Amino acid sequence: MRDAFGGIVNIAIVVVFLVLVSGYLAFNVNYTKAFRLKNEIISALEEYEGSGFESISSGCQRPLCNKINTYAKQIGYNVSKINRPNNDGAVWNCDDSIGYCVGKYSVVSDGIENKGRVYYRVITQININIPIINNIMGLRIFQVSGSTKTMTITED
Repeated sequence: MRDAFGGIVNIAIVVVFLVLVSGYLAFNVNYTKAFRLKNEIISALEEYEGSGFESISSGCQRPLCNKINTYAKQIGYNVSKINRPNNDGAVWNCDDSIGYCVGKYSVVSDGIENKGRVYYRVITQININIPIINNIMGLRIFQVSGSTKTMTITED
């Protein structure tokens, strides 16, 4: 009886170890996708100087949106529901079909807003879709964010 119990305990330890390692690898893969998409969005915003920011959505046909959406599909990034940022004085546009948000901030120095000087903050989310764990722990807190360089936007 002692040997049978020892065998079951060993199998349980191996199973738990495999689940932990698999979960860690899945988290890392999804983190990498979110990080790469964030960097691509920042690059696209800087390349197009924010042109098309106002129309970020699933139906957007501007070059900025096309570049972002194509890249997201290429790397397999898809988040079913993104947590929208709090209202922190920025204008936020989110694409719920893919799962990212872009916020436009005005540059303020010495308490004075610099007209035409803006930067963008990008938020992507790590996709952890484990229903039981999401219901218990609410693991929608893992987000990756970054900002563009300050740029001058001219009004057309």
